[in-house]
Amino acid sequence: MIYPVIEARLDEPSLAIDPALTAEWLVAFLHDEMIERRGVGRAVIGLSGGIDSALVAFLCARALGPENVYAIRMPYRSSSADSLADAQRVIDALGIHGETIEISDAVDGYLRCAPDADARRKGNVMARMRMLALFDQSARRNALPVGTGNKTERLMGYFTWHADDTPPLNPIGDLFKTQVWALARHLGVPREVVDKPPSADLEANQTDEGDLGITYAKADRILNMILLGFKDEAIVARGLTLDEVRLVRRRVDATHWKRHLPTTALVSSTAINEFYLRPVDF
Repeated sequence: MIYPVIEARLDEPSLAIDPALTAEWLVAFLHDEMIERRGVGRAVIGLSGGIDSALVAFLCARALGPENVYAIRMPYRSSSADSLADAQRVIDALGIHGETIEISDAVDGYLRCAPDADARRKGNVMARMRMLALFDQSARRNALPVGTGNKTERLMGYFTWHADDTPPLNPIGDLFKTQVWALARHLGVPREVVDKPPSADLEANQTDEGDLGITYAKADRILNMILLGFKDEAIVARGLTLDEVRLVRRRVDATHWKRHLPTTALVSSTAINEFYLRPVDF
């Protein structure tokens, strides 16, 4: 396939969204995918106290009714108290169900067998433990786990594989982080949640942008142009540095495997996902 070359003289593609129309579409998406296609009218959400899960809670409350949304807070002993408080703000604002499940004992039980685990490994254990709890809570309530990962995180690989991106449904997976902020403001997500620096909350003073080495505002611009075929020099011509562009492109290229189902060794002509693909869901 030959991709078109985007000339440097073309305008930079806009990241602006119509918040009202986007909200209407995502609510319709949730209603259709959950109630019409799956026959499931309840959602469980891992509510971290951050903007992404807060926005998903607001969308689910609109699509399903607040009485059918279960927000699960899953703190580890080192989690910020502010995160729990911000999650409670969302629960109170929407009138959805809220529950707190402490994961410290479960995580520590495993880590006793892995005394050499560094911060990255510990963070992955926490993320996967939270997903285990979320799926179990969905079985308890005959509900569907709803994902909360945004497009920027997914493209940059800033998530734990088989954890954050595991839920079968994700209403904000095609929204860049800056678009998440715009939609959250439109829907009235509490200001304390919208305005605080995004953080995975795995250790004190940790921020997403510190981990990524670039601001979301810049990353979103670069990602948007990369996806639309802009060459590095054309992106740099729009006020970004070559180091910034290379940083983003490296992360996208290095984490491509995280955005795919497991690679299957082919021993037949009918391998699932490689051969058996349904082009239309009906």
